[in-house]
Amino acid sequence: MERFGFVGLPNAGKSSLYNALAGGGALAAPYAFATTDPNVGVAIVPDSRLDQLAEMSGSAKTVNARVEFTDIGGLVEGASQGEGLGNKFLAGIREVDAIVFVLRAFDDQDVPGPCDPLEHLRVVEIELALADLETAERQHERQVKAARGDKTLEPVVAALKEASDLLAEGTPIYRSDLSDETREILRPFFFLTNKPVLGVVNLGEDQLEDGEAIAAPIAAELAGAQIVPMCVQLEAEAALLPAAERAELLEGLGLGQGALATFVNDAYHLLGLRTFFTTGEKESRAWTFSAGAGAPECDGVNHTDFHRGFIRAETIHWEDLVAKGSWAAARAEGSVRSEGKDYRPLDGDVMEFRFNV
Repeated sequence: MERFGFVGLPNAGKSSLYNALAGGGALAAPYAFATTDPNVGVAIVPDSRLDQLAEMSGSAKTVNARVEFTDIGGLVEGASQGEGLGNKFLAGIREVDAIVFVLRAFDDQDVPGPCDPLEHLRVVEIELALADLETAERQHERQVKAARGDKTLEPVVAALKEASDLLAEGTPIYRSDLSDETREILRPFFFLTNKPVLGVVNLGEDQLEDGEAIAAPIAAELAGAQIVPMCVQLEAEAALLPAAERAELLEGLGLGQGALATFVNDAYHLLGLRTFFTTGEKESRAWTFSAGAGAPECDGVNHTDFHRGFIRAETIHWEDLVAKGSWAAARAEGSVRSEGKDYRPLDGDVMEFRFNV
């Protein structure tokens, strides 16, 4: 399961975002360091395509794709030198697949802390870079010694030196011009700033209409990253309501499905993840695969032991299947394709696998 780590200053809204995704469970209080231990939860990836397939098939069960997320304690300026609770929490997200910056824009006199999202971004980026610098310098020293007896490690030594120089200037690796090859060499060291990033700009309810404009400076700073403006507190409250009431509340505020669904889908796609479906009377399920994976690899996602016995995949796009009304009708009209080992599934494919073990 793909994992995301929440990073932000105290009172930025990380724990409230966790609660919005997990349906509660984390203490969200208006004072610093309410979170003293990492919270780990799972969020479903909303998918209307899956809902339509389940309705078509009369499925007894619907299973969405899922992602895991970790909420850590708030960072403060100087955390790398021990300020606040230090950066001890960062170990909890060393191995996540991507970082989510939670950046506060709302102004509340009862909640201490700055309300400038650019200031939030500046502080957390510096602290992440300094934490990575400590790792880079330590690993560089080790690899220099190891390379004396193993010349194949020289590219690793060079990559760590490049990273150290950048990080010493406070530049995160994701902002640098390091080559893809160098970043790949650095991957085994789990640098926090060598990960994809996504930003959540946490708005007050009175800022919802101006959300895109408020988030624009962050989007400019993190060029290429997905930035989602949302009122985290409102989304957290809505998440606790029954589905019908939640939809009514969000619709009444003109928020459609809510920003939470947008955020989860953006996070899911950030890592190049795609979805194929299986559907039937017993179950309709969304399965996660990496873009470009072959049909046998996708078969291995839901039938781990069957990868080696893959024969073919009966495939149809979800819209075409829903339009036909059933697998039987789609087959009768010749709309179902038989794809072999070389087929690269597309996002939205519905598949039935044939295998022999």
